[in-house]
Amino acid sequence: MTQLYIHWNPDPELFSIGGISIRYYGLLWVIGIALGYLVVRQQYRDKRLGDDKFEPLFFYCFLGILIGARLGHCIFYDWGYYKDHFLEMILPFKILPTGDWKFTGYAGLASHGGTLGLMISLWLYSRKYKIHYLDIVDMIAVATPICACCIRLANLMNSEIIGRPTDVPWAFVFERVDELPRHPGQLYEALAYLLFFIGMIVLYRIGLKKRREAENAHKGKIGNELPLAYPYHRGFFFGLCLAEIFIFRFFIEFLKENQVGFEEGMTFNMGQWLSVPFVIIGIYFMFFYKRANSNK
Repeated sequence: MTQLYIHWNPDPELFSIGGISIRYYGLLWVIGIALGYLVVRQQYRDKRLGDDKFEPLFFYCFLGILIGARLGHCIFYDWGYYKDHFLEMILPFKILPTGDWKFTGYAGLASHGGTLGLMISLWLYSRKYKIHYLDIVDMIAVATPICACCIRLANLMNSEIIGRPTDVPWAFVFERVDELPRHPGQLYEALAYLLFFIGMIVLYRIGLKKRREAENAHKGKIGNELPLAYPYHRGFFFGLCLAEIFIFRFFIEFLKENQVGFEEGMTFNMGQWLSVPFVIIGIYFMFFYKRANSNK
């Protein structure tokens, strides 16, 4: 019986202006960050935090994610190349053998590095604007899955981070790679992160309703006294986000091809090893942080 697999070979370049190409990859990253921006802005308004504190947040997040994701890819996945091409690590250009420069954009970005870069940038933001660090990362966590969804769609458009060969009816043939039907691992992740985002929004809306009820019950007199995380504990959404994303990431790696050669002899690949500390941190903040800080 002939299988009707999905043959996948989109042009990664959407269009070109003046020699500068606009690629789906970069565009989907921007869309993901923009959607995250809107979600977090709404949370700031719900919690009655001023725009003067929100507006700089986008700058911190954008730089933290971009720098962290870029360094994460270069250091963890392709250090053998970038240690001799340092400028290509920090600039969106490739130096050709002729000595000419070609604009390529930041084609290599790693989600683990982006997560770490974001966490560091938010720590700097919290110190400057005097908001508890966990209150900030909780709000960012609600928006993170939709950003992750867009990033994996970007990988799909680039025909990268492909799955292992399979005979499932929905297999993709990534024609830019080979003619084998494979798991569309990028699509699996994108759909999972979309579901995680919907779950986050539902939990957030339930919590917001309880917060409004508590404020109304006291005629608004204690509104400013309620912790920003109320009715959840600080760090809950942060922990939930890390746990659900990186637990899923650990197991989905079994259906994906290794990204670099040195992973072939490893029991768990680099993505799985890098996921473990994030899962541990997530579980801690979901279930143990409140108990350890009950008197604070």
